[in-house]
Amino acid sequence: MKSWDLRALDLKPRLPEILSSSDEARAIALDLKVGERLGEHEVHERAWLIVVSGEVEASTVSDGSVAGGPGTLIEFAPGERRQITATTHTRVLLILTPWPGEGHPGGMSIREKLYARRRAAKQKQ
Repeated sequence: MKSWDLRALDLKPRLPEILSSSDEARAIALDLKVGERLGEHEVHERAWLIVVSGEVEASTVSDGSVAGGPGTLIEFAPGERRQITATTHTRVLLILTPWPGEGHPGGMSIREKLYARRRAAKQKQ
């Protein structure tokens, strides 16, 4: 068994701390300053965002936005584009599952990574 007091972690803003990682899931704690955002992004995994302290506004292209404070749980589907903005100094816990998700570079072989990089380079041209 492992446990963490999420309120007592010594986190630095914008420096996520991986608390736990296995084939089943990854748990990441993160502090955001007022107005700081995780710009529009997506991940390969299903993501759960839990607000530990502070307040956030989360938005997706398809579902609009939601605001919440401590105790708020927001679920995002794999590949769902989202943006998270801290409306006060905020601490969140992000859980990604499975880890790594299908298509995530961390789950690719060296050969698959090479092909993915080549495809990305061609798309930028």
